Amino acid sequence: MVPRTIVSPSPGPTTDTAGSAAGSLHFGRAAARLHMSQPPLSRAIKQLETEVGAALFDRSPAGVALTPVGAVLLDEARALLDQADRLRVRVAAAAGTAAITVGLLGDTADPGATRLADAFRRRHQQVEVRIRETDLTDPTCGLHAGLVDVALTRGPFDETGLTVRELRADPVGALVRADDPLAGRGSVKLADLAGRRWFLFPEGTDPVWQSYWNGGAPREGPVVRAVQECRQAVLWNGTIGMTLLDHEPGDGLAVVPLIDMPPSRAVVAWNEGDPNPLIRSFVRIAVAAYRDGD
Repeated sequence: MVPRTIVSPSPGPTTDTAGSAAGSLHFGRAAARLHMSQPPLSRAIKQLETEVGAALFDRSPAGVALTPVGAVLLDEARALLDQADRLRVRVAAAAGTAAITVGLLGDTADPGATRLADAFRRRHQQVEVRIRETDLTDPTCGLHAGLVDVALTRGPFDETGLTVRELRADPVGALVRADDPLAGRGSVKLADLAGRRWFLFPEGTDPVWQSYWNGGAPREGPVVRAVQECRQAVLWNGTIGMTLLDHEPGDGLAVVPLIDMPPSRAVVAWNEGDPNPLIRSFVRIAVAAYRDGD
């Protein structure tokens, strides 16, 4: 009974819930990722443990950890699912229908994205990859509009109807002119930026996204749409804003660590329930590519 559940190209609820719990190592977070309450998740895990005849998780008040049996089952399940996905992709490629549209947000110089592109190309040489790069006004890169199959982007944003997997969390800093009094500081807090003009995204931009990049408060300042426009708004107008701490700001600019803002999450996102096997493969390769860069 267990092998039939695992090898199905479209994994059943029991396998999905076990995999999510293993990935999260916390039943509550796993249930949230699966858009279900915790009791049905716990029952599904117990059902799988009964079928296997062994405990898959060590449970404690701090969370859960995989047992040796659970680790073996997870590795085997992932390998079999990957094999099933590759079979479906090869069939689609032979029929001339294997393609995936990937949305990329703004500046695509992230080394993780480069590793992902290389790894995906090695795995799926016969797949046509279509790229749609978007500006900072659409953090879903066209997912909500149905323009892409999967997005390599940054949170937070409206996740309605989407599945989102975090790849990495990056600290952020305040982007200022190099001659700004704040530029010489070792770090700043949001309170240090009060009263300053910020660069803003256009009206109608996802409010969750806008709020994060505005430090959680209403701001005034010039409207921008792209990374380079953000930099130019600071350089020409003396405004400020947030950027990734490890981004090279460019001549005349400086980045100061912003210590009371949560990090920016690099994520991969796709539409819930999309049956395209290339999406699952893309997500697995993305997780590995970003993990290998840590």
